[in-house]
Amino acid sequence: MAETPFMIAVPDEKLDLLKQKLALTALPDEIEDAGWDYGAPLADIRRLVSRWSDGYDWRKYEAQLNEELPQFTRDIEVKGFGTLNVHYVHKKSEVVDAIPLLFVHGWPGSFLEVRKILPLLVDASPEHPSFHVVAVGLPGFGFSEAPKEKGFEFTQFAEVGNKLMLALGYNEYVTQGGDWGQMITEKVAQVYGHKHSKARHSNMPLATPPHPIQRPLLLLSHLLFSYSEKEQEGLKRTMWYREKSAGYFQEQSTQPQTLGYSLADSPVGLLAWLYEKLITWTDNYPWEDDEILTWISVYWFSRAGPAASVRIYYEVKQANGERLAANPGSITIPTGYSYFPKEIVCLPRRIARSSDNCSYVVFESEHESGGHFAAHEKPQELVGDLRKMFGKAGPAFGVVPGKTGYA
Repeated sequence: MAETPFMIAVPDEKLDLLKQKLALTALPDEIEDAGWDYGAPLADIRRLVSRWSDGYDWRKYEAQLNEELPQFTRDIEVKGFGTLNVHYVHKKSEVVDAIPLLFVHGWPGSFLEVRKILPLLVDASPEHPSFHVVAVGLPGFGFSEAPKEKGFEFTQFAEVGNKLMLALGYNEYVTQGGDWGQMITEKVAQVYGHKHSKARHSNMPLATPPHPIQRPLLLLSHLLFSYSEKEQEGLKRTMWYREKSAGYFQEQSTQPQTLGYSLADSPVGLLAWLYEKLITWTDNYPWEDDEILTWISVYWFSRAGPAASVRIYYEVKQANGERLAANPGSITIPTGYSYFPKEIVCLPRRIARSSDNCSYVVFESEHESGGHFAAHEKPQELVGDLRKMFGKAGPAFGVVPGKTGYA
């Protein structure tokens, strides 16, 4: 499994085709004073389309990404699925005993989500631990090859992450992830915990909700004890997501191919589909237009095309039904959680903790602002939590034998 250095180099023909498609854009009308009630506002999409078509310089940002992110590809054999060529970012700290960390992104993210936290994580200092960082591009996303057969779900994504770390010489490591990254690193902990995966951290704690049969004690606690004001706001945010913002999940988990035609053929369809989430899932994050367009362009120019990225929803639902969180007690390695108030699912701590055996939740941190894309929105805060969790005074210090993170 030798690695190959990788540079993003989108062919001129693809840039020309994008320009042609944008020139032929036909935008819909809009209800007067619609705002965000009906979805992405027409004025926003019109502005972004204009910029993407005339003024946005992909080559500029392509060069920046190549300069900032050490990228590679590697063939990884996945049981039952043959060999996939996987794209990843890998940067080692100057600290020899830095902690190996596997970072896993979600949807509608990509390897770009590691961009802001990477220099912070590898930073060497006697004041905090340092990390060797590996950010895997999930198969079907970005510049990783996509699976070509049915059934590629959590088990296979976890296998890719674990085999990548082992191939890089990291026999023992820790993980961090949000969105699908939370659930994939959870599966890594279940399958490869203790032997390889030594601890995990997530900025999107999930758990099976209170249920009269499956979670009777949790239901009793839910009925008998009140929640704090912040927890009540979190529950409101969760209900907003389920009632107003989760339609994409139903479509992508039931008919991804039908949606895929629009995502693959229409750059404006892709832009609107992802832009809506970037705005509504963040906490007043000051997105710049070129920042958004770079995020979207990675999907448009992705190796397998943007339709491939949504199939994870279908495969996971087929394999797991409605249950996306781990079974209670199934995670037995040190676990840390960071709570951001505008996450799309904001569970009270006692519910979030119940997904694991409580004794293994060793670190929790609550923040005053921030949303779904913590690594991008709040890089200092997220890295600060990892430093606290794995630092000398932290509950997971020394969890990777011989790799304390300090010189």
